[in-house]
Amino acid sequence: QVQLVESGGGLVQAGDSLRLSCAVSGGTFSRYHMAWFRQAPGTEREFVARVLWDGTTYYADSVKGRFTISRDNAKITVVYLQMNSLKPEDTALYYCASGIVNTPLPARWRTWGQGTQVTVSS
Repeated sequence: QVQLVESGGGLVQAGDSLRLSCAVSGGTFSRYHMAWFRQAPGTEREFVARVLWDGTTYYADSVKGRFTISRDNAKITVVYLQMNSLKPEDTALYYCASGIVNTPLPARWRTWGQGTQVTVSS
C-alpha cells in the first residue's frame, strides 16, 4: 500500500522560494503518476502540478513558470515541488497524491498525504 509523507512547508515572504518534498513508500513508485494539489481555507482542493511515470509534466496556469515538479525514479522515491516567486495567494495546505489516471481532478487520485502548510506573507 502506497504511503505519502509531505515536508518542506513553512512561512515565507512574497518573492521567496520553498521546496516541498513527498516521500513515497509501499509501492512501485515508477508506475505511478504523482501530483501536488493545494487547498486554502473555504476553498476546494485544486490541482497545482503533476508528473507522469514517464516524466511528462503539467501545471496549473496560476503556477506555470514559477513552480517545477520533479521525480527521480532511478534513485530515490521522492517527488519535489520547487516553488519560486511565491505570492500570498499561494498560501494553502499542499498535498501530494499518487495515482494511475492522468487528470487534474482530485477525485481521480488514489492516495494522499496529510499535507504541509505553506504561508506566504505580503
